Amino acid sequence: MKYLRSRVSSARKYLRSLVFSLGLVILTTLLLPFPAIATSLYEIPPVAPGDRTWVIDPAKAISPINEGKIGSDLEKLAETTGNEVRFVAIRRLDYGETAQSFTDKLFEQWFPTPEAQANQTLIVLDTLSSGTGIRVGDRAKSLLTDDIAKSVVTETILYPLREGEKYNQAFLDASDRLVAVLSGAADPGAPEQLATDVAVESTYLSTEETKSSNATVWVIGFLVAATIIPMVTYYFYVR
Repeated sequence: MKYLRSRVSSARKYLRSLVFSLGLVILTTLLLPFPAIATSLYEIPPVAPGDRTWVIDPAKAISPINEGKIGSDLEKLAETTGNEVRFVAIRRLDYGETAQSFTDKLFEQWFPTPEAQANQTLIVLDTLSSGTGIRVGDRAKSLLTDDIAKSVVTETILYPLREGEKYNQAFLDASDRLVAVLSGAADPGAPEQLATDVAVESTYLSTEETKSSNATVWVIGFLVAATIIPMVTYYFYVR
């Protein structure tokens, strides 16, 4: 009987230890930051030629003031030339998706026919990876050539981002350059700093990636602790 009571007492202590450990894990999990949820193609609102929607920013990367300035400039461009440009900033891509593949799919979703695509230009930025994509309609390509389009997304946009998360500057610079080119003016080119700056793919994690990695490590650590601590406690109580 005494042995049975001892076993019951040990079991109760073990259960209390287990509940405490699991509670600690749950609390820590709730407090830790989690990576941003990927943006689905179907979360982006529909746009058609002629719509007065120029910037779509679910990533909240651009300030309202700058979004208004960009929208005003792009609307004037559309009114005077018929060429339409739209910027999209998203938080994160789905697994296996690239910024360019997302751009192509969204472009074809918004503008399903060659006629609808003709005067359109679409730029997408993934703020997590700083990945960029661009798609230009056939008629707009007479001014916005493939070389210029590539330079816009790999130089004009990416240079401010390599100095920090300067999304406003990146979109303002890209908008100014696209407005000039699609208005028939000379291409102002990429920022001058790029002339002597070699583009190198970053090997450093972004702030959000670092937070996500740290969160994962903490969760795994507490899960291991929640498993080991009760086992060790039980061993010492019942030995």
